[in-house]
Amino acid sequence: MSEPEQSDPRDELVEHLPALRAFALSLTRNGATADDMVQDTVVKAWTNIDKFTAGTNMRAWLFTILRNTYYSSRRKVKREVADVDGIHTDSMAEKPAHDGRLQLGDFWRAFEQLPDVQRETLILVGASGFSYEEAAETCGVAVGTIKSRANRGRKRLAELMHLDEDEAVELTDNATIAVVSANGGSAF
Repeated sequence: MSEPEQSDPRDELVEHLPALRAFALSLTRNGATADDMVQDTVVKAWTNIDKFTAGTNMRAWLFTILRNTYYSSRRKVKREVADVDGIHTDSMAEKPAHDGRLQLGDFWRAFEQLPDVQRETLILVGASGFSYEEAAETCGVAVGTIKSRANRGRKRLAELMHLDEDEAVELTDNATIAVVSANGGSAF
């Protein structure tokens, strides 16, 4: 007497699809979501078919998988934040530090190309935090000359770094930011 041939339980999955869809539809009240849940259930069942005990109730096993999938998705949705415009994501994202270091290297190469009087003025007015008047007194020139040197120096830096007038420079240290900043205020 030969043993009865065991059928593959995967063959039985298709029989239960209409009942699974009806159950999913009753849970979700949305046809597209129900179809997605049935698909997820079948994928989970197929990949875990070795955990199914032959001779037991396949429908009950599939319904359990679908139910667990449904509740897992509900818990996940509670943790998710709708961010259609990407505002929340943008606030969470952090620019990599190496971008600032790369631009800092570009800045220093450009800064070295400026005439001495413009570099000196930008260091005094920007990095050292001198007022235009204090910088003018230190250099022995008129305030207007200092303002002109600072303006021309900043403009030339932007040209050398290939920046548009309204483009932000992402630098990593306050002194450098103050040098390229047009407010002439202190960096510290």
